[in-house]
Amino acid sequence: MHLLPCLVVALPLLLSAAAQAAGPRVNDLSIAFDEFYARTEFMPLPARVEEFRRSVGARFPLFYGDERILFSRAEQDERIGAAIVKYPAMRDVYLRKARAFGAQLSGYVTAFQARFPDYRYDGEIWLLHSLGEMDGGTRELAGKTHLIFGADGLARYHAGGDDGAFFHHELFHTYHEPALAACPDNVVWKSLWVEGLATYVSQQMHPEANDKELLTDFPSGTVAKTRAMLPAAWAQLDKVLDSSDPQVNASLFQMSSRDKSLPQRRGYYLGYLVAQEAGKSRDVAELAKLGCGPVRELVTNTVRKLKAGAGAQR
Repeated sequence: MHLLPCLVVALPLLLSAAAQAAGPRVNDLSIAFDEFYARTEFMPLPARVEEFRRSVGARFPLFYGDERILFSRAEQDERIGAAIVKYPAMRDVYLRKARAFGAQLSGYVTAFQARFPDYRYDGEIWLLHSLGEMDGGTRELAGKTHLIFGADGLARYHAGGDDGAFFHHELFHTYHEPALAACPDNVVWKSLWVEGLATYVSQQMHPEANDKELLTDFPSGTVAKTRAMLPAAWAQLDKVLDSSDPQVNASLFQMSSRDKSLPQRRGYYLGYLVAQEAGKSRDVAELAKLGCGPVRELVTNTVRKLKAGAGAQR
């Protein structure tokens, strides 16, 4: 599953010494969505959808374009319309999150660099209404990595509590990704390690964070259900570590899983347990630098160790 005035700052983030002092630069379309909403409030919905495309979507076509994830124009219109209809219920929290984002992000980047002094990120950061897609994460757009935060997702999933673990989870992804850039995409062992280590790092930086704040307990009850079925969960995971089947990945990391025999999105919690075990003997800075071969071996051996331990406790 983690954000300032309404002008778009159309410059990539460069964490040079000067940029670090000023804080990260953010391309912000979040308030532009609110202004669009207020300006079109008494227009028919189809006209509002077209106005969104013209006034907001056109400012970041790489993200909002119909072709990005193979939406038809009608499907994208439906997503835009649904976002407009749902907006009033979240508007107050959305605006609170959007207005606090710049200062929050700057503080979290500073804290992250204190833990990982070599951290630099030269990709773009965007804050926007994601049309229900996300609270935060990286997206490859036109061959470049973009760190994108959805103010709507922040309002929906992070209305209360401490956002620190979430922000550091997403920042860690940008720090960690280069180490595994050469690994095959969507293979289970890689996904497990990427999400598990990000969760473990965020827990180490925020030891007071609860399961929800660590992003492992979504949907609610996932952690408890997975703990109750750990022997079966480890056994199934051991069999699919080298799988790149989208349905296998979905069963572990998405809500769209067709497999109902084990908890949805359990891969985040299982990955956290794998990283936690690895962290008993290595510092996270070392773990973050491991390449594809060492990670595959480490994940495989750790999953089998934890599977054996869970089986012995039955």
